[in-house]
Amino acid sequence: MSVRTRVTRLRRSVLAAMITAALCGPVWAAAEPRTPAPAPAALPGLSADALDIRYTANRGNIAEAAEMAKAAGDVQRERALRALATADRHFLLFDGRGEGRAVEVLGDLATADRISVLVPGSDTTLDTFDGPSPRIGGAARSLHEQIHRQAPGAKVAVVAWLGYAAPKTISTDVLTTGRAEDGARELRGFVSSVERLNSGARVSLMCHSYGSVVCGRAARGLAVADIAVYGSPGTAADSLAEWGTTARVWAGQGERDWIAHVPNVSVSVSVLGTTIGFGADPTSRDFGARAFATGDAGHSDYLAPHSVSLKNLARIALGAASEVTDD
Repeated sequence: MSVRTRVTRLRRSVLAAMITAALCGPVWAAAEPRTPAPAPAALPGLSADALDIRYTANRGNIAEAAEMAKAAGDVQRERALRALATADRHFLLFDGRGEGRAVEVLGDLATADRISVLVPGSDTTLDTFDGPSPRIGGAARSLHEQIHRQAPGAKVAVVAWLGYAAPKTISTDVLTTGRAEDGARELRGFVSSVERLNSGARVSLMCHSYGSVVCGRAARGLAVADIAVYGSPGTAADSLAEWGTTARVWAGQGERDWIAHVPNVSVSVSVLGTTIGFGADPTSRDFGARAFATGDAGHSDYLAPHSVSLKNLARIALGAASEVTDD
């Protein structure tokens, strides 16, 4: 059997598994338990003067949510929330209900010259927010530290943005744009609020896996300088022209990333009344994005310390386009 035939069969098998997951996912998702949590804290509008107020209010809300999780016997959620509630963490937004929302800021959002917003993919919840990269909290810290290694003294902020209900890997949602459409609306609103807060900053979006679908749906007319997608299953577009953006768009895929075996197609599934799959590979030459080197990264390794991909993402965050490597 030729290599090409084996690859074709593998892709067909993956596509069949995707369709099976899409059909079975809603049944599994319906059985998920819910841990009680308080309503989000009442917050002032986003402004430089209100940042500390928001951080303090959310810290208290997180601590309250941790106590409710403890009372409910949810040890995992309690442990996760207590790690978020420390005095050195700064959350612009927090909602402990359901799988949760959380937006953490590293650096001074009001005075930064460059702001990078990390948009996560599937299986990102409050329970998985923290920890080393690839967790979004750890990924944000890794990027923030790398930026300062490459440009000491740079005025930057990095935002770990869990501002939408990320889908589960095994579910209908991860194969369709529904969650991405919802996430795109929230992301557009967040970027607009950041622009009002700090109109002089250059904003970049760093979009991992399903997060690249969110960014692709949010991109049209959005006031950002750069968008980087990595580990992407596709962006629900056949080419960059469909995004309607003037931002520089970058795409990378690691040598060990299993996402390369996911078929870059869109398939209508009549029993679901929807389309699964996200179309063209954004790293393909025909798509039109700029390539950036990712080395031997696996799907969860793009922001791993000292990696090729992390160094290039830091350059993109700094606006140093000419320094980004593509091989």
